[in-house]
Amino acid sequence: MPDSKFIHSGEEKKTQVQSMFDGIAGRYDFLNHFLSFGIDHYWRKQSVKALNMDDGQTLLDVACGTGDQGFSALKATDIQVVGLDFSFNMLELAKKKIDKRNLADKFEVIQGDAEHLPFQDSTFDALSISYGIRNVGTISAALSEFYRVLKPGGRLSILEFAEPEGWFFGGLYRFYFDHILPKIAGMLSNKSAYTYLPESVRHFPDRGDFKALLASEGFDWVRHRNLTFGMTVIYSAVK
Repeated sequence: MPDSKFIHSGEEKKTQVQSMFDGIAGRYDFLNHFLSFGIDHYWRKQSVKALNMDDGQTLLDVACGTGDQGFSALKATDIQVVGLDFSFNMLELAKKKIDKRNLADKFEVIQGDAEHLPFQDSTFDALSISYGIRNVGTISAALSEFYRVLKPGGRLSILEFAEPEGWFFGGLYRFYFDHILPKIAGMLSNKSAYTYLPESVRHFPDRGDFKALLASEGFDWVRHRNLTFGMTVIYSAVK
């Protein structure tokens, strides 16, 4: 296991992550777009596409942040979106964006824990989580909750960073994530949060192990799709 400057499991991790994201909320959207060169819009669109939702269905977006995944889903289909996040400051920004877009009748957000979802069994037609599964305290506990709140036949889409599998792009990725990204983020926001990012990616299960975790929680049709040379991955599955 790689050396760690941060906590990567358990209840203390959740407190660390909540504080971290509360602290960077004001610059979060700008840095997401700037540091990814705008490609994050495409990644989220592909994650929404993987859900293959129909009009009138309901989506739970876990770790919704400031709401970008939910907005992307609403552009694609006439659905209802519930966003959940552990960070109060992120949710305050999401609410402002929802009001600005006049989407309060389509998109609501609540504060909550991915490992203890405040919903009844078999509530949602689909569930998404973008760049948030790395940040939970216990991955298996979160996946178990995702399975519980999905309806039978419900679809899951998980968007997450990964290290590119080829040596060339893998080397470029590691150099950018380890050296360039934290320095730029440090000038514009909180360097600590963007030092945590590459470290948390290294501590996350590889593609095969993560798909095995999904299968162990009962999900079927588990698969993954690499995007942008494998620096980000869509994991999809069905209950």
